[in-house]
Amino acid sequence: MEKTAVAQGEKGATGLTRIFRAFFYSLDGLRSALMHEAAFRQELFLAIVSIPIACFIPVEATMRALMIVSVLAIMVVELLNSSIEAVVDYISMEKHPLAKRAKDMGSAAVLLSIISAAVVWLMAVVPLFAK
Repeated sequence: MEKTAVAQGEKGATGLTRIFRAFFYSLDGLRSALMHEAAFRQELFLAIVSIPIACFIPVEATMRALMIVSVLAIMVVELLNSSIEAVVDYISMEKHPLAKRAKDMGSAAVLLSIISAAVVWLMAVVPLFAK
């Protein structure tokens, strides 16, 4: 299989040039997720609301960090899930059991990340009301 010019150029990039390019590719990925993924936009809204709240809740620094990271983890998993879905759709739009399995597993990963965040937040907030 023949490599594209872009792929060949990227394989040769090293040091700061590679880091610089990777940074802008990452921004392109975030921009693409914002444009094409409603779930990502919803999770970004959740992060914009919940992270400042986490900063003001009277919990220890470790718990605060867990609260913030758990919310960011949802977005990370959503990006990976969206990537899986895009690749599966690129390969074929026809229904196939393996394509369904890949998409369903990605969706399950998002669900587990949401459940994990909910558990962390409940563990942080419930004791505040139990006092």
